[in-house]
Amino acid sequence: MTPGKRLFDIVLALVLAVILAPVMLVIAGLVWRGRDGPILYGSERMRSPTEAFILWKFRTMTVAATDQGVTGGDKSARITPLGAKLRRVRLDELPQLWNILRGDISFVGPRPPLRRYVEMFPDLYARVLRSRPGVTGLASLVYAAHEERILARATTPEETEAAYIRRCVPRKAALDLIYQRNRSLWLDVKLVAWTTARFIPRRWRPIRKGRPL
Repeated sequence: MTPGKRLFDIVLALVLAVILAPVMLVIAGLVWRGRDGPILYGSERMRSPTEAFILWKFRTMTVAATDQGVTGGDKSARITPLGAKLRRVRLDELPQLWNILRGDISFVGPRPPLRRYVEMFPDLYARVLRSRPGVTGLASLVYAAHEERILARATTPEETEAAYIRRCVPRKAALDLIYQRNRSLWLDVKLVAWTTARFIPRRWRPIRKGRPL
């Protein structure tokens, strides 16, 4: 991570933490009112092939004694009504501002993988994780919706695992490596802007030649 990228992360994370503090307090209160588990959910992720950290999110699912792997259709019944709304606009990821300030992740980069997939594909992730993992990135923006549709069709943990390994891991890694070859602070700014624009209602977007952007 270059000094410029790290400075960008710290400044933007601090600004957003101040602006979004009331929103995070409201979300924390709503999750707590559900009284079916803790407010935050911590998941072990990898920031390099050998370094793990805890990635924080607002809890969006009921607690299960055993839970591993990515989320597919087999886990859909555990997603709470509030959790579904938070996931739709990615507000469940606001606690990751703390991970950014700690330096675990950046705003832009490959999504931090679970240890199990790094151990399954050590050579692939040795290349992907040369970039600091991020909250958003090229793969997240281009492939995330397609990944959700693929995994939503899985009805068992085994189907979810097989679909993720076969169809999602290689495609996301290819996009992450494209980002890695072209990364720059300006590209990061554009990807952050693209991420933000996805959650602006169309009627509020600027108009160009009679059409919303």
